[in-house]
Amino acid sequence: MENISKTFAGDVQANKNITLRIEEGEVHGLLGENGAGKSTLMNILYGLISKDSGRIIIRGQEVEFHGPHDAISVGVGMVHQHFKLIPPLTVTENVVLGMEPIINGVDKRKGRLWKIVKQILPISYRSASKRIAAIAEENGMAIDPNAKIRDLSVGLQQRVEIIKTLYREADILILDEPTSVLTPQEVDELFVTLQKFKDAGKTIILITHKLREPIILCDKISVLRDGELVGTVNRADTSPSELAKMMVGREVVFSVEKEPAQPGNVVLQINNLHVRDSRGLDVVNGVSLNVRSGEIYGIAGVEGNGQTELVEAITGLRRATSGEITVNGTDITGMNPRQVRDVGVSHIPEDRHARGLILSFSIAENVVLGKHQNPPFATGPKNMMLDLDRFNKEAKNLVHTYSIKVSDVQVPVSTLSGGNQQKVVVARELSINPDLVIAAQPTRGLDVGATEFIHNTLIAMRDKGIAILLVSAELDEIRNLADRIGVIFDGKLVAEKDPYETSQEELGLLMAGHGSEDLEEARNV
Repeated sequence: MENISKTFAGDVQANKNITLRIEEGEVHGLLGENGAGKSTLMNILYGLISKDSGRIIIRGQEVEFHGPHDAISVGVGMVHQHFKLIPPLTVTENVVLGMEPIINGVDKRKGRLWKIVKQILPISYRSASKRIAAIAEENGMAIDPNAKIRDLSVGLQQRVEIIKTLYREADILILDEPTSVLTPQEVDELFVTLQKFKDAGKTIILITHKLREPIILCDKISVLRDGELVGTVNRADTSPSELAKMMVGREVVFSVEKEPAQPGNVVLQINNLHVRDSRGLDVVNGVSLNVRSGEIYGIAGVEGNGQTELVEAITGLRRATSGEITVNGTDITGMNPRQVRDVGVSHIPEDRHARGLILSFSIAENVVLGKHQNPPFATGPKNMMLDLDRFNKEAKNLVHTYSIKVSDVQVPVSTLSGGNQQKVVVARELSINPDLVIAAQPTRGLDVGATEFIHNTLIAMRDKGIAILLVSAELDEIRNLADRIGVIFDGKLVAEKDPYETSQEELGLLMAGHGSEDLEEARNV
């Protein structure tokens, strides 16, 4: 990519004369803060966005893409940070969408014969399902081709996106924040899969704001900041601290500095809670725990072990089948989300698009959601009038406080990068002075600078006496922030650990359903 520039409406220059050279068979990291222009640059390469100027050259041939089909035709595939899947459809239907499979032995790509046959013969997905299952097995991504997307965890949905790219036989793979939705074990599995891709001669471009992935996986790393290329370095010649400094333009503190917790009264009490998922299966099985004021209680577990349903039950998004949830002594079991919010509970949801934002609404409208019905945002008789000037004032204040990169608080929140969208959610939820914060994946999709800010904010809230229930797929985050760690497996709280008296290995085994004796046995081996 030579001298690529792109400017959006409002004079937002996302890419400024960027030149990127990537060799065949190379794993190339594209590193930068949220809003640095990484996804924009790769969306240009994938044909989703048109460039204003510059050239794209693939294998010595200059190409001009007018859409993703043009990119796919020359072997470029992309797995997006926010998945392009249709929830009611099956895995197979999503994978083959746009390039339907072999129809009774006739391949779509055979041309005119396909056009005739598809009008008179029904579609059979059997061959496509077999191929999808084979691709999944070859790359260590076991998944049911007949499962519906809406029934899959976020981690499994990402596997479907990767399989979709492999199904199209792409040999240049763009992965946009591939680990932002994965557990530590799934991240390790992905690393194995990507190594297989590399060994097979595929070229991989890894978009990330994290530092672990490029240091482990990449041959070269290019760093963007404010839409410009800061530099490209060899993995062997750099370090996490140097990359972080290139990203944010200053030194970054990786460890979380905090004083010992001073826990007070119990704020959240959960007794023998049972919750079912959307399929009617028991996924939370008798969980009991408490969170005190002035402490962070971290829940560690592999995704799909009941964390999502537990959080939804606490926040009123899902009804518990039995058990009791109280906040400051008030029984909130069965309350709706607004009632739960009114008793002093704020919620950072794990999926910002599904639960955290209304994408077509402006930033100003999104940052006051949940409090818009009350003064000072609502005025007049029975609070029937919305004070839009107050909306804007609140939005500008939070945009400044949380360093959200945006040109105007009136633009739709959908125009922001994923990380800045997450900042909008976090800013809104932490600004209501809650008694209890339910933080599910609070730094998902955030760069090192923003993550540092959110961590410090959560610690500051803890020190003010606020109770925080932290659910995170980032084990380092749990260990750094939590004052107590509960490990969940198969819907049960199988252990509670002091973060200073446990290890990543022990927590990993507990998350996989093994006991502490397995850790001792592993050490002996």
